[in-house]
Amino acid sequence: MDQLTVKRYQKLLGTKYISQQDYDTAVATAQQSNAAVVAAKAAVETARINLAYTKVTSPISGRIGKSAVTEGALVQNGQTTALATVQQLDPIYVDVTQSSNDFLRLKQELANGKLQQENGKAKVELVTNDGLKYPQNGTLEFSDVTVDQTTGSITLRAIFPNPDHTLLPGMFVRARLEEGVNPDALLVPQQGVTRTPRGDASAMVVGEGDKVEVRQITATQAIGDKWLVTEGLKTGDRVIITGLQKVRPGVQVKAQEVVSDDKQQAAGNAQSEQPKS
Repeated sequence: MDQLTVKRYQKLLGTKYISQQDYDTAVATAQQSNAAVVAAKAAVETARINLAYTKVTSPISGRIGKSAVTEGALVQNGQTTALATVQQLDPIYVDVTQSSNDFLRLKQELANGKLQQENGKAKVELVTNDGLKYPQNGTLEFSDVTVDQTTGSITLRAIFPNPDHTLLPGMFVRARLEEGVNPDALLVPQQGVTRTPRGDASAMVVGEGDKVEVRQITATQAIGDKWLVTEGLKTGDRVIITGLQKVRPGVQVKAQEVVSDDKQQAAGNAQSEQPKS
């Protein structure tokens, strides 16, 4: 409308039917109207952008938790309160701790060749709280570069496939890390190993002629209910695990081979178990 007024006034200005002041006023009014239209278009674009911001898209896939704000509550950009928390479930990370002493020993044994590592990454297995083994194996991603001074341990992070979302954030599990393989090591039941006050380990075995022998061994660490023996025994040795108080070195015994978790062991016989490699 203001533009039409300017056009009419422009024709009348030459015939002196309107004054120059009236024409200038009409032009100024038209320019103000144009500026108002531009400002309105900018406001519409700003509103369109703000409307797009009301749809928040998570940068990761996963499961969203409960909302931290109620419907109708005022939220704004940069606020400290999160709208909700989205946690990635597949793959999922599992953090486990290992003592710094064990970690150092592992590094040393890998360096001197006592342990061998396959594919450059440690394989990790999980056991859930109900005692079942998790069907998917994971791999070790990284380990902390510093030791926790309060616990003397470092944190290891493993990554697991979790397609069925069986594992949930915050769940406690037991992890078994296959950080290296010692082809010459043996697992011996703990009840078959004795230690002196100085910590020296030994085991009684059934040797040639079914006679009892004492072997000085090196038991480096406990794995479950067994000792990891790296020196002093070989595959096929028969380690006496019950009736130790009734046998002496050189005594001939009648050994009975049993499974380590057999609950029906004869107390009167010197029983033995072959170490597992």
